[in-house]
Formats: sequence, structure tokens, C-alpha cells
Amino acid sequence: MSGRRARGPLQRVQRRSRELQAQVEALRAESAAPAPGQRKALSERCLQLKKLVDENTNALHNLKKADEPAPVGNYNQRKEDEEKLLLKLSQQLQKLVLVLDQDNVTMNYAVDEEHQKDTQTEDENGEDDESEDEESSEEEDSEETDDEDEDKLLDDPNVKECIAVGNFNAQQEGDLTFTKGEVLLIHDKKADGWWVAENSKGERGLVPRTYLAVHNEDVDSQEQSEEHIEVVDETADGTEIKKRTDSHWSAVRRAITENDTVEVLATIGAVPAGFRLSTLFQLLEEGNQFRASYFLQPELTPSQLAFKDLVWNSEKNTIYPRPTRVSLIVTLCSCKMIPLPGVSIQVLSRHVRLCLFDGNRVLSNIHTVRATWQPKSPQMWTFSPRVTGILPSLLDGDCFVRSNSLSSDIGILFELGITYIRNSTGERGELSCGWAFLKLFTSNGMPVPSKMYELLLNGGTPYERGVEVDPSISRRGSGVFHQFITLKKQPVLIVKLRSLSVQSKDILNLLPETLTGSMCYIHLLIFYRQILGDALLKDRISMQSTELICNPILATFPQLMDQPDLMDALRSAWADRERTLKRSEKRDREFLKSLFVLVYHDSVFPLLQSTSLPDYKWADEESEASRWKVIADFLKKSRENDGALQYLLSSENTHKAFDISELAYDFLGEARKNNPGV
Repeated sequence: MSGRRARGPLQRVQRRSRELQAQVEALRAESAAPAPGQRKALSERCLQLKKLVDENTNALHNLKKADEPAPVGNYNQRKEDEEKLLLKLSQQLQKLVLVLDQDNVTMNYAVDEEHQKDTQTEDENGEDDESEDEESSEEEDSEETDDEDEDKLLDDPNVKECIAVGNFNAQQEGDLTFTKGEVLLIHDKKADGWWVAENSKGERGLVPRTYLAVHNEDVDSQEQSEEHIEVVDETADGTEIKKRTDSHWSAVRRAITENDTVEVLATIGAVPAGFRLSTLFQLLEEGNQFRASYFLQPELTPSQLAFKDLVWNSEKNTIYPRPTRVSLIVTLCSCKMIPLPGVSIQVLSRHVRLCLFDGNRVLSNIHTVRATWQPKSPQMWTFSPRVTGILPSLLDGDCFVRSNSLSSDIGILFELGITYIRNSTGERGELSCGWAFLKLFTSNGMPVPSKMYELLLNGGTPYERGVEVDPSISRRGSGVFHQFITLKKQPVLIVKLRSLSVQSKDILNLLPETLTGSMCYIHLLIFYRQILGDALLKDRISMQSTELICNPILATFPQLMDQPDLMDALRSAWADRERTLKRSEKRDREFLKSLFVLVYHDSVFPLLQSTSLPDYKWADEESEASRWKVIADFLKKSRENDGALQYLLSSENTHKAFDISELAYDFLGEARKNNPGV
């Protein structure tokens, strides 16, 4: 037997990382001067190595300190350092793939051009021109000077029209595909080398600068095409395509392509120059990836064979609590000095959208809280106003935030927004009135203190820096006194991080590992999670079974996360029933769970399929009012008739055609796949 101590899980991942690091360094050295015809093989090796790095990263994310056979000092710091190393390796490989692929394209152009020249020379002369070498050497110096002048002219902000010097296929969503010789109109020359361009069809997207040259209309198109092929050979060969600095480009792309709308509104004085189209709203509109309904679903492990954040506790006959790195309550208090829109637009909603963010990626769902304001103080927004009865969840400023991300830069991104309609055209849209970022950990890894924070709002998008919400404020004078007055006039968001009691921690730990939402419906989410645990972990005939599960709550409850008025209907119905319970019944978890099922079936489940309920439309006052009237009338009848059965059987009420999705829960189709970035 060997006397060596067995390696722990973290040590095994670290050893694997060092092996991968050595392979990456060797591959980079080999790619610096590749042999002819080897680029494709090197690119394939690069992709395979990146896959191994990603697998090791996934393995790292699934490690727990409790799994170590012996105590490990500075466990969290070591794990975070390892993640940084793997991220660096992944970025190096991604960059190398782009360079190799770029070299491949460039070499093909060079070979084709050389072949054309050789053929032409043989046909015309039948022998080599001895003076060709002398001519080319004389031209080299002048060509280098021309290239430098060309680069300077290309980067000139006044030069807007460029010609493509090679074919480029979009590498990801947001890129603009173009062909050699195509003329492009440049809208934004970004510092990272990816420019925003528009083709003749009006399509916009990102293009790499190395594929462009200044368009000269006076030059014959055929001569220009040949000249530009040679520019590609020298410009693109060995020049890396820099990695984008923008994340979630598909959402930012819409903000760019529709930016004319904001410019028009700013020009006519309807909004300040720092307003932009809302980035977080664009993400919400793309699909369900950033919606709470998606994050409420259980997450699968990398193997896809078990649930990452849903584990059964057989001793207590319920799900295990899941402590996370970030688990806190943040309260939106107020917003001050928010600029007023002009009279040419009508504001339909003032609100704050918030999510977890690391400066580059959105790491959670996007939660929205609507603000209220008074005509006498139009520049101040407030939250959680006093109302009779149950406070609508959309107005609740108390929010929970949970995440297990290891990012050292993780924090909460707040984006203030307005939904508006333009009086002259009837055009409807959503603008960002500024954003703020509250980092949740200090530079040494300690959580920031629980206290009140006054956050100065930035203009532009979360991917822009140094943009003021209203630049006109700072231009109105100079001097120390003016600076003091200017600071008092700057828009701010006031939030409070609340320290958690033991009870609050226990409640939050029953939620998914990544989720943000309102504190007012957290008890309903916990009922859903417990029912989910029963169905997936306790009551399934076999853990290998992937059959559909007949459970109306599991099949439909996530829809309530995207329709806050229906969530309020369930909250109201549950509060009415809970008031009638005895103390002993309130302590009986199984009884409460079965009662919740009955309340759900008698309240929101019939409403989801009712044809009387209009579709949910954000910030549509008429739709919101008519929906709540239908909801209130139904809840009243359900209380009077001791349930929804009479309503369901009545010929006066109609419902949508039956669909199996109302009852069948497909956990494989709904479950979230493991995502290291979240």
C-alpha cells in the first residue's frame, strides 16, 4: 500500500488545471509559427482543449468544502483563484481560435491571389520576369508608408464610409456578414476593434476593423478590389480579432439599431442626453432566459443526471436548505432628482429593474419594482406605498437576492426606467433614466456592510462609463460652490442592505440557488419548491424515470412569476384561508402544503385558462384594470361558493381549449442546464 495521502477534490482540479495550462502554453508556442497546412489541425486542437478547460471549470463549480477529506486552509480563496486561472485559459484559447481561423481565411486569399498571378504570367510571357523582385523590393517601403497613412485615415472619426477587403461570416449573433468589395457605412468606431457598421440593405451589426479600408469612389472598382485583396493579406495576417467588450450583444444591438429614437427624443428636448433604450428591458424581451419563471425551475448538474439545487432530506421528509454565497434582502427606498421627461411624451410607468451583475454578464433573473410619485414632487420616486389590503407585489420594494456565483466582482445592477408613449406618433418604448451598481464584496473578499447606500446614477448603458444622466447640470457654472450645488442636483438611488436573522436565512435557503424577487410572495415560492421536491425526489417511482408528471401546480405556477397580478390573486386567496387556521394547523407542514394545493386550484388555476382574462400587457393601464376586475370578481365568487367548481361548470364562463401542458410537468424540458456563468 502507498503511504501517500489521497488527494482531495480541489487538489485534483488544481492538478488538472496545471496540466491544461502547460498544454495551452505549448499550443500557443506552436501556433506562433505554424507549419504550412497546420492551421486547421491547430484550430481543432484548440477547440478540444477549450472543451477540457470548460469541463474542469464545471467540476470546480460543483466542489464543496465538506467534500474535502481533510481541512483546507483558505478554501474559498483557493477555489476563486482556480476559477480565475481557468477563465484566463479559456479566454486565451478563444482568442487563439479566432487568430487561427483568421489566418486560415487570409492564407486562402493569399494562395488564390498568387495562383492568379502565376497563371497570368505564364500565359503572357512564358517565362519569369527577372525584374519583378527588384520592383517589389523598391515598392515595399512605399507600401508600408501607404499602409500607415491608410490606418490613420481609417481611424479618423470623420471617415464614415469603408470598403470590405475580404469576406466575413458572422461569428455570433450581433455580427454583420459581408462580402469582399461591399461598401459599409460606419456608425461607431469602438476601441476594441469591433465597429458598428450598416450595409446597403440597412442592416447593422459588428464588423472587425481589420477587414476594412477607406472607400475611394474615384478609383475604378476592379482595380480597387485587387488592391484591397493585398491589404487583407498584410492587415489581417497575424492580426488578432480582439474579443468584444460588450456582453449580451443581442440586447445591446437593439439599443444601437434603435438609437435613432433616443437621439430624436433628446434633440427635441423630450429626454436628457444620458437616457438610453433600456438594456435590461431588451434582455427580458428576448425570451425567458432572464425571467424569474426560468430560474424557478430546478437546475441540473453538469452530468444532467441529478438536480444541483434540489436535494431530498429523508430524515425531515422535505428538501434540504441550500446556503449560498450571496443571500440577502435589499430594500428600495427612494430615487431623488430624476430628470423629468418633456411634455411630448407620456410616461406610463416609472420603475427599477434589478439583477445580479459582474460588470460584464447578467447572473440572475431581472426583477422589476414599480415606483410611485406625487405631482408636487415629480423628481422623487418612492416604493412600497401604504395601501389598503394586500400590497401589490409589483410595488413591493423589499427584494431578496440569491446567487452562488464565485465572481469577485458580483453586485446588484439597478436600472431606473420609464415606459412611455410619444404623443405625436403613438410610438411606445422603454428608456433607461440611469443605472447604478452596488458591489457586494470588498477587494479582500469580505461582504459589504448592511446599511443604507446612496448610489449616484450613471447615464448611458451599463456597458458605458463616464456618461452623465443629464450633462446640462454640470455645464451651468464653475467653482467649488457650483460643484457642491451640482452634486446635490445629481440623480441618486437610495437602497438599504438588511442583515438577515436566523429565521430569514432559513427561509431564503429553501429557494433556488439563483433567484431575485419580492419578499411578499416568498412563502408561496417555498410551497412550490416543497411540492417540486415531493414530485421529483420523493414520489417518483424510479429516479431513472423521465415520464411526464401529472401536477397542475408544477405545470403552471412559474407563469405567475411573469404575471404579478395573478401572484397577488394567489396571495390574497391564501391569506383569506390562512386566517381561518388554528395554531396547530399552522405548525403542520404537510397539512399546509395540501391546503395550498386546494387554494391554488380554487383561485389562479381556473383564471390561467379563462377567456375572460385579457392577456397580460406591461404598463397598459386599461389592460391592468380590466384584468384585476376579472380577477377580483372570480375570487369573490370562489369565496361565496366555497371553491371554483361552480364557476368551472357554469355555462356562463368559457375557457381556452384544453391542452395537456396545463396538467403535465416535463421536468427534463423545463429544468435549467448547468451554466457556469450563473
